[in-house]
Amino acid sequence: MAVEFAKLLDPLVEWVYDQAGENPLADVSILPFAQERGMTDPQAYELLQYCESKGLLDGSQSTMGDARARLTSYGLEAMEQRLRRRSSPAARSTAARRALLVWLWHRKHDGTNFPVIDDILESDEALFEGDRLTLTEIDRAAAYLDSKALIKGIKVSNREGPVRAEITPEGLDCVEHYDGDISAYERRNSSGNTTFNITENTGNIAANSRDFTMNATTNKDGIDPAAVVMLARALRQAAPALELPEDDAFEFTQLATRLEAEAASGSPDPGKLKRWGASVVGILNSPVVSGALGSVLAAYTGTVLPGLPPA
Repeated sequence: MAVEFAKLLDPLVEWVYDQAGENPLADVSILPFAQERGMTDPQAYELLQYCESKGLLDGSQSTMGDARARLTSYGLEAMEQRLRRRSSPAARSTAARRALLVWLWHRKHDGTNFPVIDDILESDEALFEGDRLTLTEIDRAAAYLDSKALIKGIKVSNREGPVRAEITPEGLDCVEHYDGDISAYERRNSSGNTTFNITENTGNIAANSRDFTMNATTNKDGIDPAAVVMLARALRQAAPALELPEDDAFEFTQLATRLEAEAASGSPDPGKLKRWGASVVGILNSPVVSGALGSVLAAYTGTVLPGLPPA
């Protein structure tokens, strides 16, 4: 039996997290996980090696008779972020809209006319961060897509959206040219020029540019506190334009506030600044951020705080 390790990566990491219980960094045997999926013991070891190569699990406690794993610090952080996204109403709503639109695109191309909307719940498209979307979330997504003329269908009195629907030509364009990203599709005719007025900015941020220049002066620690303050203000002012999910937007703004407060404290801790800066870059590089602005801000953050992961 061929094993698709990539598809088992997230399920195994979450399984290890759940099995570890109150001690999230405890090591657990992954053989029960493998056996439930019809895998052999050698395949369980191979799966563990694959997860180790991604930096999410540590299999150093394994023996010849037992494949044992524990979360790395990076794996624990990734798992906690996944749970936060999963519990975010805004993130789930966005995911439900895209999932339904893409699912209807597939139904259009396999020749199914006006499929029953509820059938998506039996498909992989209805999974968000490992959790299945609910009927209510899908119904609200259908109502939203219908209001945007991305789908059309048959409505009944006890549902917000259509119960049977098909994708419209506009919906096809959204999927085929914007990968189902509705926000990006709606921005397609907007101006490509964005201006940010950043008070007392000592750096140089060129939003939505292919080529841009960023300047930062460093001190003996490699960090200029004044430049960090300006960076934090730039991040806060740019936050609305990034259109982040609610939880990510809150975290992003909090990180910017911490950066400014620490940099302005008179004796800033370089370790804290770099740790919070790395978290900012992580959000800017995540799939929830689209467009050039996120890349520009990530690069600028790396210039002001040298040594961060590359943008």
